[in-house]
Parts: sequence; C-alpha cells; structure tokens
Amino acid sequence: MKIDIDTVSSTQRKIRVELPGDDVAQEFVRAYENLGRHAKIKGFRPGKVPRSVLQGIYGDEVKGQVLSRLVERSLGEVIKERGLKVIAEPEVDADTLEEGRTFAFSALVEVKPDVDAKDYFGLELKKVRLSVSDEQVEAALARLRDAHAQLVPVEDREVVERGDFVTMDFSGTLDGEPIPGGKNENYSVEVGGGNTLPEFENALVGLKKDVEEAITVPYPADYFKKELAGKSAQFSVTVKEIKKKVLPTLDDEFAKDHAGSESLADLKTKIRSQLEAELGEFQKEALKEQLMERLVEAHSFELPESLIDRQVRYLIERQQRSSGAPAEGSSTEELRKELRPHAERQVKATLLLEKIAETEKVEVPDADVQKRVDEAARAAGERGSAVRQYYARADVRENLKSQMVMDRTMELLLDRAVTKEVEPTVDAPDKKR
Repeated sequence: MKIDIDTVSSTQRKIRVELPGDDVAQEFVRAYENLGRHAKIKGFRPGKVPRSVLQGIYGDEVKGQVLSRLVERSLGEVIKERGLKVIAEPEVDADTLEEGRTFAFSALVEVKPDVDAKDYFGLELKKVRLSVSDEQVEAALARLRDAHAQLVPVEDREVVERGDFVTMDFSGTLDGEPIPGGKNENYSVEVGGGNTLPEFENALVGLKKDVEEAITVPYPADYFKKELAGKSAQFSVTVKEIKKKVLPTLDDEFAKDHAGSESLADLKTKIRSQLEAELGEFQKEALKEQLMERLVEAHSFELPESLIDRQVRYLIERQQRSSGAPAEGSSTEELRKELRPHAERQVKATLLLEKIAETEKVEVPDADVQKRVDEAARAAGERGSAVRQYYARADVRENLKSQMVMDRTMELLLDRAVTKEVEPTVDAPDKKR
C-alpha cells in the first residue's frame, strides 16, 4: 500500500492511497465467497452457486461493497498508523475499481489542530466580593412560607377581589364569532397574579359568584395571536368558587413542621448557609467563564469547520427546545450567524482544555465514573435502572468520562489561578434570589 499525505491546512489533510492488484483481487474473492455461502438461487444448493452466476446477478452490488471495504479498511489503517485525530466523515474520491488491478483513492479528512497551550497556570482572576444579606434570607423565608400556604374558601363575600384565587367557566367571542381555544370550564386563576393576560385578570375584579356575567377584554397591540392583537373580545364568565391564600404563621412550629429545623432561628441559619453555598457556586461559575475568556483570547489557532457547525446545531436545538418553537427558513440562517461566534468560542475552549488535560496528564479512573453513574441513578429514583442502562453504552460512558476530565482540568486551572477579590461596581447586576 502506497500512502501520500498532504497538509492542506492546520485542520485538513489530503490522503492518497494506492492498493496493489493482489489486495483488490483477494477482497473480491472474499466478497464472493461470503455471498456464495448465503445466496439462495433456484436450481443451486446453498454454497454451490458458481461465481459466474453470482457475478451476473450481484456483480455491481459486490463491486460497491468491495470498494467500500477497501477504502474503509485502508483509510482506517492510515489514520491509526499516522496518529491522525480525524473529527468528521472524510470526503472520498475513488478511481475506477477493476478486479485484479491497482486501485487508488484520495480522502480529504478534517483533523484536530495542533494546539500549543501555554501560560495557563497563574492566570489573574477577579472575584467580586458578594455576601448574603438579611433581606435575601427574609425573602427566601417568605418564599418558603408562601409554598406552604393554603387556599381556603371565602365565606364573608361573594365578589371577586384582587389577590383571590377563582375557579370559573368562560367562553369568548370576537365580533360575534367564538374564539378558537377561548372556552374553558373549571379554570383556575390568581386574580392579579400575572399568570394569564393581565387585561383578563383585571376584568374579573368585581364579578359575583354563581352569576353569569359579561366582560370585555382589550388585547395588546403586540399580542402574539395576530387575529386578537389590538382588538377587544367579549367573554361570558361564571365564577364558581372564590378562595384566598392563607399563609402559615412564621414561628418555631412552622420551622419544625415544614423545614425540619429546631427553631425559626435555626431555619434562618440553614437558609443563609444554603444561599451562601449557591452564591459560592455562582461566583465559581463566573471565575470559570473569566478563566476561559483569558485562555481563548491568549491563543490563536484555526478551528475545524465541522466542530463549529456541530456546535452551532447544538445551540440552535437547545434554543428551540427552550422556546418550544422550531425556527424555519431564513430565520434559521440568521440564528446560525448569530450563534456562530459563541460556538467558535466554545469549540476553541474545549480544544484548549483537551490539550491542557493531555499535557498535565489529567485522568479520571473508571471507579470515579461509576461513582458518578451511581449518583445519577440514585437521584433518578424509580428511573434509576433506566439511567444505569443508558450509561452502560460505551459511547455514552466515554462521553461522561471526557466531561469529567474537562471538569477536573478546569478545577486544576482554578486552583493554580491567582484570584483577587474586588468590590462590586455600581452598575454591576445584582445576584437575584
């Protein structure tokens, strides 16, 4: 086998392979022998079909199979022998294949670039000095209290007020025609809670229980349903139940019953500790982002187009999943352009981390991978067996191991960085809790 490899760019190699006629002939022999053992042709016993008959029926199919096998096997050998880190399907251009004659093909392959990662220890990072305030503790306590509130029927009035929780039947019309999806029974809503159209909630204030009443709801000019935008619809509404939220008393008994704490003071201490832990994670993630920005800006190398394209597709799919609506046509292309710089940064960061992990010999033992799988299975509860089955796949497990290597490499870089605490700037966004 003759091999020539040309460097097209730092991320592309052109491989030219020439196979002798004997190798080609042997592959044809193997192909027809295998076919002969399985082919069922009328008038011949299994395994006794003459090759000339097989060739007349399956000649083109066998030729295609032989070509694929010759290319796949020889190209795989070259890639392994030369240590090429191929990251995408090769573009193959093959000569005409003839049995017993020399066969040649070329393949354009995309490879990972040679990354020269340097000066990655001792990076100077700024950590914004943040702390958990008493107001944040009280806000978290209020959310916990609200989560344990009870809805009780209103007995002393029949009229809806803001803040009530009402159950109702309604049907809507626009210009006398029913609104698609504008009818519902036993629909529950918090009046003024902002969980549905504010104009609709506002119109419920003052309605009487068990009385069918008519309300007019003006839709905003920018309403997402164009057929309703800027128009007013009429609704027939019957309030069937009015409830109000009753909050539990914040005392030691509440702390014992709902939070497993010894007292209200103990509960506040636990809440503060939890918020401080969350704040620590927030600051750590910010340091990681800052560190990667420094690394990415300090290194320059060509990025493989296939990795960028793959990351762009991932970002688009993730955005579409979060929005629940697939992008189509030109909007998709615009989104690709918008997300490409972000994808390039992520690809570059990943290649740098991989190189640093290789240089610093960062490893993750199989036992640690299994521990992570066990933790995920326990967290999944009843779905634990499905989680274990998922991670039993070699490719999935290898991906998990690679991610753990990346995480440990980042931890190594953070440990060796020089972190300086700074006061938050006036215009810095507050950490919302």
